[in-house]
Amino acid sequence: MKKLLIGTLAALAIAACTVPKEPSIHPEWTYDSVVYEVNIRQYTPEGTFKAFEQHLPRLKELGVDVLWLMPMYEIGKEERKGTLGSYYAISDYKKVNPEFGTMEDFEHLLKAAHEQGFKVILDWVANQTAPDHVWMSEKPADFYERDSLGNAIYEYDWNDTRSLNYENEEVWWAQDDAMRFWLEKGVDGFRCDAAGEVPAKFWKGILPKLNEDYPDIYLLAEAERTELADATETFDANYAWELHHLLNSMSNSEKDAVALKEYVTRDSEAFPKEAFRLTFTSNHDENSWAGTEFERMGMFAEACAVLCFTLPNSQPLIYTGQEIGLNRRLEFFEKDPIDWSEESPIADFTAFFKKLCALKHDNPVLDAGERGGEIVWWETENPNLVAFHRVKGRNKIIVIASFDMSDYPNLTVKLDGKYKDIFNDTTVSGDQTLTLKPGDYYVFTKK
Repeated sequence: MKKLLIGTLAALAIAACTVPKEPSIHPEWTYDSVVYEVNIRQYTPEGTFKAFEQHLPRLKELGVDVLWLMPMYEIGKEERKGTLGSYYAISDYKKVNPEFGTMEDFEHLLKAAHEQGFKVILDWVANQTAPDHVWMSEKPADFYERDSLGNAIYEYDWNDTRSLNYENEEVWWAQDDAMRFWLEKGVDGFRCDAAGEVPAKFWKGILPKLNEDYPDIYLLAEAERTELADATETFDANYAWELHHLLNSMSNSEKDAVALKEYVTRDSEAFPKEAFRLTFTSNHDENSWAGTEFERMGMFAEACAVLCFTLPNSQPLIYTGQEIGLNRRLEFFEKDPIDWSEESPIADFTAFFKKLCALKHDNPVLDAGERGGEIVWWETENPNLVAFHRVKGRNKIIVIASFDMSDYPNLTVKLDGKYKDIFNDTTVSGDQTLTLKPGDYYVFTKK
């Protein structure tokens, strides 16, 4: 029987000390926050702002902090996909989708969310509009990219959209004006769709002043570009797409823990220390098009989620339905509501994500960006075993996860004091002998 002994952590830990308050590069509320993506259309049978508002107390209990609303603007009718159309084919940035309710309904939801302590960010779609967007008739022809015949063009198979022309700086200021419309209503920032498809000079042209005028907003780029990672000028966070695909590959035995270590090192060298990285096992794109986390990650889905909450610079995301183990792809252009009473029989995912949210909030070592603790990888004999600890002052966290397809028995961990085993709700100390089955994970914390 294989046996591995991991040495006492005391020799590895830095001297315990009181950590002074650090200056904020990002809004103070963002460092320990968990983002929750809201799919209004599929959230309830009604699919409205009012119906979603009834779920706010449940989400508060879950422990999420930031509500990212998928696009809730008026959708175009021309070349609409499906019955209801794509959220990302917008006909007016300053109007709400009547499918979801009225502007007054949205404002009521925003007020209610703020009263319950949430921050609310909107999905901003700068790359393209619907073919029948108001700008198509109100603005000059060169507001849009056009072919040699003068036809407005689109990218990929997005034939329900038309691409904006960012060589025309009037487009920049029209976007800036529309974003300010919502900021004046009190929204707390934006998740910017396909941010990497839009020239970086546009974001660098408008975001510094936007950040100056609204210093407490949070800006998330659907991109993985170092030039969009300067929080003082552009975005607070970029997507961790490479990590996401790596976790998929680890779950299918295509990659191992060595690849994960190499990724973390490479990412930390490429991005500024203060750059947040949105980490996730699912989102609207992955769920609808690539498959659920259970399709892609199988028995390792929970272990992957644990890593998304505990790796350096992580700002974790939970997508609509993940907190009940939703195990189906949601329709994108049609009505397909979630039944919130049908929690997955596989596990209690609500309790699982509650613990992860509490873990994030209760342990400063897990703060995103420059405030988080450094990672120390443990040497093990098994390349499919992820094991590391992070330390910041008196706060330490140990993470162990098995991506091995077979049992890995008798992993012995020597603890340097009392720790909380967060998933078993016990206090442990001394030698801990763990038997790890495929997909098993442990998180121990010490303050």
